[in-house]
Amino acid sequence: MSREISTENAPAAIGPYVQGVDLGGMIITSGQIPVDPKTGTVADEIAAQTRQSLENVRAIVEAAGLQVGDIVKTTVFVKDLNDFATVNATYEAFFSEHNASFPARSCVEVARLPKDVNIEIEAIALRR
Repeated sequence: MSREISTENAPAAIGPYVQGVDLGGMIITSGQIPVDPKTGTVADEIAAQTRQSLENVRAIVEAAGLQVGDIVKTTVFVKDLNDFATVNATYEAFFSEHNASFPARSCVEVARLPKDVNIEIEAIALRR
């Protein structure tokens, strides 16, 4: 049985979906765009957008009682793969700051994302 995860520390869903689901042993987040949940704004730079998307994922994982180190898989959607080096550096710094192992990851370029942001990140975390 699954339980909906909801937190004010990540942006509210902007459609017919939830921020995340708790399947007991596994947490699955919806894709997180870089909207600051407190202000509703989106930064212009890809590094700041990457960081905010990761912070939003973290908020959902933590709302389920887990930590960044429990994330085992991410999927990163970027509008422009020319931003890959910046996204990668920001991503590496985020997981390093949380003393977490790097999860498995996919990264793909997409034509367009909600609210015309430049990145969206989703994650799977395991309760161990």
